[in-house]
Amino acid sequence: MNPLKQISLNNIKSLSLVEPLKLINLSKPKPSITQQVRNLGTSRSDPHKIKPPRNLLGIHFVPQKRAYVVERFGKFIQILQPGLNFLIPLIDKIAYAHSLKEQAIPISDQTATTVDNVPIVIDGVLYIKIIDPFLASYGIENPIFAVTQLAQTTMRSELGKITLDKTFEERDRLNKNILGAINNHPLKTHWGLECLRYEIKDVTPPEGVKVAMQLQAEAERRKRAQILEAEGLRESNTNVAHGKRSAVILESEGAKINQVNRARGEAEAILAATNATAKGILEVSKAITGKCGIEASSLRIAEQYIEAYSEIAKETTTTLVPSKVGDPAAMVAQALNIYKSLNGSTGSKIMTAAQ
Repeated sequence: MNPLKQISLNNIKSLSLVEPLKLINLSKPKPSITQQVRNLGTSRSDPHKIKPPRNLLGIHFVPQKRAYVVERFGKFIQILQPGLNFLIPLIDKIAYAHSLKEQAIPISDQTATTVDNVPIVIDGVLYIKIIDPFLASYGIENPIFAVTQLAQTTMRSELGKITLDKTFEERDRLNKNILGAINNHPLKTHWGLECLRYEIKDVTPPEGVKVAMQLQAEAERRKRAQILEAEGLRESNTNVAHGKRSAVILESEGAKINQVNRARGEAEAILAATNATAKGILEVSKAITGKCGIEASSLRIAEQYIEAYSEIAKETTTTLVPSKVGDPAAMVAQALNIYKSLNGSTGSKIMTAAQ
């Protein structure tokens, strides 16, 4: 090969390797030391970091709830308020830009160990607000990153004071404790921040603990089901017993009322029969004391006497035969004599009682 051609090819290869490096170095100038310090701990994709505008024309419109920190020759001079503002071009520089709105900062997953030595993975959300742009600019480098790290360390510290069950049962109290621990740090006086609230999102225990918790939950559910079944059976038996008791009581009360009503009915019947008998006897006595009353009563007694003899002969095997069977008149006379003797004795008793 021609040596001249070999030299030209080598030169072309060397130029093709060197020139792109020169272009890359020219397109990306090396940042200054001040910019390196200010960008320490930050990332270009940080959604909470606001890029300050460049001061080329000296006219700036500041949005509401924004704060621009202005420096002149590297020294702080003022904070631009919302609205129209004027600066000296190329001399005054907007070094920092802050949002004064409340911001939700996600706290990434981290591992913490509870007091009963159970490792868990937990994350949360921190709500903060910048109240002093000057302190947020010069009090600490990257305040959002700093308060995020503080929240993570505080969360691990507070979780190390409680058991695993408490992390699920007392989440509100845990949130308040973490918030109080964060606010105890001089955020307002040194960093210009205010932590408004903290919320735990997810608590993830290990797989073995999950299985144990599921078994425990199933056991608790079975226990509650058995308790409810036993209570239902007890209430059912109690209701049945109360029903039987009420039935017996009602039945006895019904029987009592029935007996009382029967007794009252029998008493009223006896009283009515007695009244009727008394009235009948009174009427008979009035009839006897009337005209031809004695003769009629004597005839009636004689008839009943003869009927009594006939009934005795029908009902028993013993036969009572009067002394004069062939003389009915004698039988009537005998009956009349019995009536008169009874009537006479009754009348004498009545006279004796009257005397």
